[in-house]
Amino acid sequence: MKTRNVDEILSSYQSIDEGKVNELWEKVRPGFKHKIIVLDDDPTGVQTVHDVSVYTDWEEDTIELGFLEEGQMFFILTNSRAFTAKETEQVHRDIAERTELISKKLGIPYLIISRGDSTLRGHYPLETDVLRCTMEAESGGRVDGEVILPFFKEGGRLTVENTHFVQQETELVPAGETEFAKDRTFGYKSSHLGEWVEEKTKGVFPKEGVTYISLESIRSLDIDGIKAQLLGVNDFGKVVVNAVEESDVRVFATALILAIEEGKRFIFRTAAAFTKVIGDISSRPLLTRAELINEERENGGLVIVGSHVKKTTNQLNALKELSSLHFIEFDAHLVLDKKAFRKEIERVRNEAETKVAGGISTVIYTKRKRLDLGDGMEEQELQLSVEISNAVTSIVRDFSVRPNYLIAKGGITSSDVGTNGLCVKRATVAGQIAPGIPVWQTGEESTFPFIPYVIFPGNVGAVTTLRDVVSTLESK
Repeated sequence: MKTRNVDEILSSYQSIDEGKVNELWEKVRPGFKHKIIVLDDDPTGVQTVHDVSVYTDWEEDTIELGFLEEGQMFFILTNSRAFTAKETEQVHRDIAERTELISKKLGIPYLIISRGDSTLRGHYPLETDVLRCTMEAESGGRVDGEVILPFFKEGGRLTVENTHFVQQETELVPAGETEFAKDRTFGYKSSHLGEWVEEKTKGVFPKEGVTYISLESIRSLDIDGIKAQLLGVNDFGKVVVNAVEESDVRVFATALILAIEEGKRFIFRTAAAFTKVIGDISSRPLLTRAELINEERENGGLVIVGSHVKKTTNQLNALKELSSLHFIEFDAHLVLDKKAFRKEIERVRNEAETKVAGGISTVIYTKRKRLDLGDGMEEQELQLSVEISNAVTSIVRDFSVRPNYLIAKGGITSSDVGTNGLCVKRATVAGQIAPGIPVWQTGEESTFPFIPYVIFPGNVGAVTTLRDVVSTLESK
């Protein structure tokens, strides 16, 4: 499949009437009172929202707290992309059972979103299949369909003509031809989302049976036509939504709410754009250093880089251009030698503590060459990656110096650092420090209470974005 020019694609569709879109939205959205629960398979799902809660466990009491919050939407960080299939299945069953129980208890209807990677990696279709089966068993009702909407403008992920693209400079590359599709655990071949569904479900849901919401329908504001398509979805049928702008998602969401009001029930597998729209979260300016660091400390900041995608390595190399930082390579390959690995963890932590205490911001990065055990060893590699992640998070958890700020690069890395390193139970999303790069304000229970924690996805940003974020936090 050929790459496409971004401007060429954007100019090939009629422009959207933003005023009319907002007018339609304002007529429909205020009456939508469902509690919105977002299950985040890594912490980057809050890339588009602010002033919402993120919980790091899914105990019954925790889910009830989320239901009782004044805000309509809350996130549960499952970090399931770091789980085995068996662990993922159990977690999603537990969450679905508890959510249905609390919904009945409080008399509050809910909508559940499985927030996945905008480059299509993750435990799909397992997660949404488990949610569907459990919800139907517990409620006695049906789930009519599943909405697939991986559009995420800030990360350059656009869906056009039912095909998902990843923007690289001025070109749009079909997702199935990117490095993300070659993921050893969650790889795939198809870029056309109907074909992707067929591939991932092993033919259970063929592409011909998928409902496609076209950009033509969206741009012509055909709310009634889109609603009719949704009303025709049954038996957990798949719905693929095309989108290149946030307004496209708002048009779809308007029709969706109308279909829900007529009794249709859906589960959602989406990227971060949909959560912002359906949650009716306003846009806000990027965060400044003054908003994040309220008291000056003599200590330096701490940056943890774990992701191995090419974009992260390129961003790390650009970060090294900042001469004021200290860099430490963590040899993660020593995980195969337990004694040597323990010594390496201690070496890295001690060196970093000394530098941060001396006012020098420090970057700890894992060895750039990924540990490869060979064909058929994916599960073993996943287990080793968990050990490596545990080691990295232990450095943060046992850190004896409070950093001025903390940045974690990579989805799984940032999740583990947040939950197991910073020991966060509940955080508030402050906003974004750069497009698609969220910041948590940690809770009082955290290892470092109320520290700005920057969650930097592995696959987001330009080559200079990591350097720019650090520069923002370093500027006095």
